[in-house]
Amino acid sequence: MALSPLFAVPLAAYEVPVVGVGFDQSTVTVLGVVAIAALIGLSAFFSSSEIAMFNLPKHRLERMIEDDIPGASLVKGLKDDPHRLLVTILVGNNVVNIAMSSIATAILSIHFGGLAGVLLATFGITALVLLFGESVPKSYAVENTEAWSIRIARPLKATEYLLFPLIVLFDYLTRQINKLIGSTGPIESPYVTRDEIQEMIESGEREGVLEEEEHEMLTRIFRFNNTIVKEVMTPRLDMTAVPKDAAIDEAIETCIQSGHARIPVYEGSLDNVQGVVHIRDLVRDLNYGEADDGELELADLIQPTLHVPESKNVDELLTEMRENRMHMAIVIDEFGTTEGLVTMEDMIEEIIGEILEGGEEQPIEEIDDDTVLVRGEVNIEDVNEALDIDLPEGQEFETIAGFIFNRAGRLVEEGEEITYDGVRITVEDVENTRIMMARLTKLEAAEGSTEEPDSEPARVEPDENDE
Repeated sequence: MALSPLFAVPLAAYEVPVVGVGFDQSTVTVLGVVAIAALIGLSAFFSSSEIAMFNLPKHRLERMIEDDIPGASLVKGLKDDPHRLLVTILVGNNVVNIAMSSIATAILSIHFGGLAGVLLATFGITALVLLFGESVPKSYAVENTEAWSIRIARPLKATEYLLFPLIVLFDYLTRQINKLIGSTGPIESPYVTRDEIQEMIESGEREGVLEEEEHEMLTRIFRFNNTIVKEVMTPRLDMTAVPKDAAIDEAIETCIQSGHARIPVYEGSLDNVQGVVHIRDLVRDLNYGEADDGELELADLIQPTLHVPESKNVDELLTEMRENRMHMAIVIDEFGTTEGLVTMEDMIEEIIGEILEGGEEQPIEEIDDDTVLVRGEVNIEDVNEALDIDLPEGQEFETIAGFIFNRAGRLVEEGEEITYDGVRITVEDVENTRIMMARLTKLEAAEGSTEEPDSEPARVEPDENDE
């Protein structure tokens, strides 16, 4: 019974016709091995090209062009059309890999028969391509992105010309299919995203690459553009200001007693702030000005200031204040009434942390690992970070004092306690109706919480919440 040709073992030697020319088995084997070696090299070239080209960030490429590095302009020309570049690499890589598999299958079939040759070619070429056509060249390209992108730019451009009909066809088909499936985004993605940078910061702190202070500062920088003025301002109750008709001596005394170099000047009430005065101008014009003491008025020394809504982003305000060379802005609510003021120092503290003056207490004082003392005006976000808890923030409140009032639904007194989601909050100090200091303690898991965290909070008056 005759065996199927698929399982037939070839004769020891015979001639194989290649392009009309007869070659013996050994010659075909040698030529095939040489061809496979060359194709593996081309596969490595295309694989490494993809990594080098698409991992080269725009800013580094621009720097290479500025430094007049030979070949940088050609790299930019290729990257200017990422669709065409990707199709060129993929077409070249697939042509090479398919040709490699076909040649390997033909050669191994000669020696081991049809089925055995196919199996050996499949597993053998897969191993060779993964190792020498993908893993090694891509690793090299990652480590030598700039240098390798320069080296492969000309061969890639030559490949584009050589395979031009195929590349144009598949480029067109790719764009049409992307339109059908709704994919209109660019092939190239940013070298790193904002989220990736934040993850790197967290990993750097865990691995000890970043100090705790560095980690906190970098975290604040990323949080900065999501911060609004209301979160950093000095509330109205803590504002120090002088009336427009006050004497120069009175204004100087107010500056000295409050410890502020600049203070707002209002007419009638704080809802009508005219501007700010600087103690330097007050002292200089009082002692060295040309006008007589009786003729010099506070209104003559007022400098203009900005009036901004409480919802304005801090990064936008910082830019605006720098452009206008102002160090203070008045914060107003939706009705135009004064909510507080914000200074350049307040915004800088959002990045570098609290700048304490002599005798000033820390806004958050750590008692132990589970307990902190917190000033009433401290933002809930900072409290959560300090104690590793998750107190909610609401539209009606942003400070720990506002949270306490919101949960209580009334004015509170010293010594009162509120328990929320495993955190006990004790009111330590109350001045008039304001909560000045609170103690927060994380309870043991066994104790649990005496109040459901998902219950609807009570609303409180805006003045109390803004404390």
